[in-house]
Amino acid sequence: MRILIIGSEGFIGSHLRDHFRSEKQNEVFGCDIFEKESADYFRVDQYASSFDSIFEKQKFELCIFAGGNGSVPYSLEKPDIDFQLNTNTVNNLLSSIVKHQPQCKFLHMSSAAVYGSPVSLPINEGAVIKPISPYGWHKYLSEIICKKYYSLYNVQTVSLRVFAVYGERLRKQLFWDIYQKILKSNEVTLFGTGNESRDFINIRDLVQAIDVVIKKGEFNGEVYNVSSGKETTIREAATIICNVYDKELKVSFSGQSKPGDPINWRADISKLSVLGFKAKVELQEGLEKYVKWLKEKE
Repeated sequence: MRILIIGSEGFIGSHLRDHFRSEKQNEVFGCDIFEKESADYFRVDQYASSFDSIFEKQKFELCIFAGGNGSVPYSLEKPDIDFQLNTNTVNNLLSSIVKHQPQCKFLHMSSAAVYGSPVSLPINEGAVIKPISPYGWHKYLSEIICKKYYSLYNVQTVSLRVFAVYGERLRKQLFWDIYQKILKSNEVTLFGTGNESRDFINIRDLVQAIDVVIKKGEFNGEVYNVSSGKETTIREAATIICNVYDKELKVSFSGQSKPGDPINWRADISKLSVLGFKAKVELQEGLEKYVKWLKEKE
């Protein structure tokens, strides 16, 4: 399969690039905003991305969008740029696909942020959409764009609502922030009460989930929740990563909420499970490997 990965140099994109290149039947091309000399790589402008020249020159069977902005705080600070990176870019991609290669499938990496703070758990794909950040709204708008291109132009699309993904190469969000605090003090203080919860999924499980969707999923504008299906409090998760690094570390919470952060998350992944997906990496194991990687980067 000839695959184009948008955001190929980022956290998720680089893991997808490595995974699909490990399978001999695939020919994988990367696309990102960084300078890189390679015959199978395309550089695009961060804020005015046009993809016509790429789809004119090469033929692809699948395009994966793993680029854009992944920071909720940044979306609150600069919502216009977040819209450009997460929504307008998706529209530009699909516009190029429908003009040049309408047979190319499109997989959009959406986010659980579209749900906001749900009133009941677990959250299934039919739950009320109520984002609490520009990031969540812009991801949802991108899902609508994917549905539009399927219903009006017959471009095969699918959106994955990814929950709290973590793992090697991640340099932002909760576990990265905790590690930065660990390096400065033997006491880690975090936002919230510690009773907030997330549904964590390791990057290796995420890659397998994406692989399953590509092989068995419906590309008819559908959406799939992607996570482990397990709820873990922030206190529990923070304690695990601190104990992995140093059992003498202490964790405390400020009690202050962080704008744009949901309270509790747990995904209903039954729709994904029907395709054959099952998360395999437990949080303890995943964080042990993540801390090992972090230490190697010191």
